Amino acid sequence: MIFGKHINKYYLKYSYALLLGILALLAVDYFQLRIPEIYGTIIDGLDPTKDFKLTKELLNSLCLDMLVIVIIMVIGRFLWRVCFFLSAIKVETNLRKEMFAHCKELSQNYYQHNKVGNLMSLFTNDIDTINECFGHGILMAFDALCLGGMAIYKMFRLNIVLTILSLIPMILLGFMSVIVGKYMMKKWKLRQEAFSSLSDFSQESFSGIAVIKAFVKESKELLAFKKINKNNENANVEFTKASVLLNVFVAFFINSIVCIILAVGGYYAYKGQFDAGELVRFVSYFNSIVWPIMAVSSLIEMTSRGKASLDRINNLLESEVEVKDKDDVINSITSINGKIQYKNLTFTYPDSDIKALDNVSFTIQKGENIGIIGKTGSGKTTLVDLLLRTYNVDDNSIFIDDIDINKIPIKTIRKFASYVPQDNFLFSDTIANNIAFSSDNKVEDDKIKEVSILADLDENVKDFKDGYDTMLGERGVTISGGQKQRTSIARALLKDASILILDDAVSAVDTKTEKIIIDNLKKTRKGKTTILIAHRISTIEQMDKVLFIDDGKIIAFGTHEQLLSSCEQYKQMVELQRLEDECGGGNA
Repeated sequence: MIFGKHINKYYLKYSYALLLGILALLAVDYFQLRIPEIYGTIIDGLDPTKDFKLTKELLNSLCLDMLVIVIIMVIGRFLWRVCFFLSAIKVETNLRKEMFAHCKELSQNYYQHNKVGNLMSLFTNDIDTINECFGHGILMAFDALCLGGMAIYKMFRLNIVLTILSLIPMILLGFMSVIVGKYMMKKWKLRQEAFSSLSDFSQESFSGIAVIKAFVKESKELLAFKKINKNNENANVEFTKASVLLNVFVAFFINSIVCIILAVGGYYAYKGQFDAGELVRFVSYFNSIVWPIMAVSSLIEMTSRGKASLDRINNLLESEVEVKDKDDVINSITSINGKIQYKNLTFTYPDSDIKALDNVSFTIQKGENIGIIGKTGSGKTTLVDLLLRTYNVDDNSIFIDDIDINKIPIKTIRKFASYVPQDNFLFSDTIANNIAFSSDNKVEDDKIKEVSILADLDENVKDFKDGYDTMLGERGVTISGGQKQRTSIARALLKDASILILDDAVSAVDTKTEKIIIDNLKKTRKGKTTILIAHRISTIEQMDKVLFIDDGKIIAFGTHEQLLSSCEQYKQMVELQRLEDECGGGNA
């Protein structure tokens, strides 16, 4: 059994099933201990020195009793298996659901410090261990208690001295098992951490296989994997050694008890203090507690693993949700028009001392098309990430429709905003389903085609054998970078949100396709706010306004013509990019 903050509630939730399973287990154990009595009766009946004789009628009666016991044990064992193991599966399902729901609420900062492989090991190995501890753990604990307790009681009734001599090694076993159990818990944690490292490395290598092959680093990766795999092997071997050591201790003590019973019991039989039937009963009762003894050792091992896994799961479930609604949010907000204002915003990423944005102030009116440009690392993406509440910001630093962003529910902000990120993440699904992902309702094929035309994607899709039903590889690896970007743009356009953010979303397309997409945006998004982040002047020069940012500070904000005449840095960037275009570098 295993107990902890996030597991205890399930004992109460499934108490009815667990109680029924315990009652079935108790019945099985009770009738199981009737078998030694039947054996003893038969032995006594065969002893010629006793007046008691085994008759045909008595033998038939004993056989009938045995048949009834077998039937009860079969039904009881089936019942407790269903109750215990079905409850364990439900606990596993609910706990995994709870973990996944919590993962969806965790901030971006959490995933920057925790790798995917480690998280996947929590959802596989660790959660399986919890399942085992809950189902098999309850079985072992109560079976050891019920069967062991009743067997020891019957042993005491037969011979107190022999029973005490039999239990002394069990007490020593208990002390040694506790010590070994703590050692095993440490080794299990190391084993799980080693497995997480192996999962991390494998996942990262598979995701970056194209880069590995391009730089001919297969051998290097293989050597690195060999080292990590060896560490995982060593961790498993160390845990297995501890497990085998515990089993050796158990086997030694059980055999020592058998020797004690045979020696002392034989002596009592020789002195006439024990008859053959009683000795058979005593040995049979002891054989009944062999399983509880083994169960105790397995329970200690299992509990050690379970505690280690539960600690890892607790760390996930107790990780703070850093970005969340405050108590004073206005839940009555049902729509967003699209006016955005940054007011003296200064922002520093967690675990960093460098200001990503420094005293930023500007206003975007409803329905304006805004282009944001600047050098790599200047803070362009940070501006829109904060608008979408990816990170926390100070009160009264960003406003939407003249309302402090911290007073607008996060779900409301994201419901009325559509976003095309830099990485253009696509799912391993059809093109149609990837585009329709932004909608909560079923999307008609005509609507998918309509937004695909606006994103200049439709002609490409026609060339595919299965059209919009073409299945994409993981993260969309089976299509080009430009097609991935346009699929992401189509997905964002389908949402038809009040605020559309495109973060370097046309960098992988040629200037002709770029112009088509931007012209379509202007035509279809009149009255709606559009923010377009880019590195090319040609991408943003036709926007209503251009925001030029450098080193986290707003250098200039106005129309393209205004910036050309008033901002020397912007003018130099424009001239440099035009020179590159003339030299053939514009479409590189």
